[in-house]
Amino acid sequence: MMESRFRAGVLTISDKGSKGLRRDDSGEVVAGMLLEQGFSVIKREIIPDDREQISDTIVQWVDNEGLSLIVTSGGTGLSPTDVTPQAMEQVIDYQVPGMAEAMRAESLKKTPHAMISRAMVGVRKSCLIINLPGSPKGARENLSVVLPALNHALSKLTGDMSDCAV
Repeated sequence: MMESRFRAGVLTISDKGSKGLRRDDSGEVVAGMLLEQGFSVIKREIIPDDREQISDTIVQWVDNEGLSLIVTSGGTGLSPTDVTPQAMEQVIDYQVPGMAEAMRAESLKKTPHAMISRAMVGVRKSCLIINLPGSPKGARENLSVVLPALNHALSKLTGDMSDCAV
């Protein structure tokens, strides 16, 4: 069970969703999964596929809200409006490629389209930021892959100095 000291935000990136033209099913799935793991989901928002707005929201949630985890949904493909990875690159301190690679590897077992995902995982200050696909199914499947490592990763980010050996 995840410790409730980890405050999370779910950021859905969707032009249609931000205009009220599409339900935020993926955001609901992600928030539900995090709540089941004991996270305090304190921020939920739907914003358009706009690079600056994505970057600004991440910075605000990390720097001003002090979140430990941000999970985004959407904007990770090859469409010209898919700018989530570019927005992430602007604001993270470093990437955590193993988590993104693990999500793609597991997804590739289900669809060849997984190889065109540009989703990334990164860190800003002591906050882990995870990009997920925009579909509810893809978001659920990808988050399921990294959930088992989240408690340890977030503990390390918040200063746990204990040895990593299991």
